[in-house]
Amino acid sequence: MKNKVWLNVLCTIILTLFISSSAVLSSTQSIKIIKDQEYFPLVDRAIKDAKSSIQVIAFEIGYYPEHPLSPSNILIQDLIAAQRRGVRVRVILEVSDWNQRVTKKNKYSGKILSKGGVKVRYDPPDITTHAKLIIIDSSVAILGSNNWTYYSLAKNRELAVLIHSPSIVREIKDYFENLWKESRS
Repeated sequence: MKNKVWLNVLCTIILTLFISSSAVLSSTQSIKIIKDQEYFPLVDRAIKDAKSSIQVIAFEIGYYPEHPLSPSNILIQDLIAAQRRGVRVRVILEVSDWNQRVTKKNKYSGKILSKGGVKVRYDPPDITTHAKLIIIDSSVAILGSNNWTYYSLAKNRELAVLIHSPSIVREIKDYFENLWKESRS
């Protein structure tokens, strides 16, 4: 009898949590967990499917000329291809007065993106922008631990979320716009 009572209590709690979480996200909204190496193919597809806009904030983007098919090179080329097909693409990259390795890598990747027509800005050198964010068509945001480097995209344990929620994505987009205003070419 005692086990049955606990089972009923547990079922009630689970049902309550399910109903309350359903109230937070409607049927047109969703959150998807992106684990480890699921990130690259999902982001690759999202960029290729973008129709109007892409905004990216990255702590580190690596371009590897000696490895043209590395995942980060492919994502950089995806952004350039999106810009060329008429999608408005803007990228904010980290530069700093203390981390020359990341600054050098991001300036190199930024130059490649800029040559491809992508608008690139760099955060102020005295502020570390460690965020990793992609917004697609003002309707989907992808946030997580992933840098766009070989190890992050192909080897590391990383975790991200894909958010499809107009109100949350609008708030994330406002965050991007504020950083865009503070950043420089």
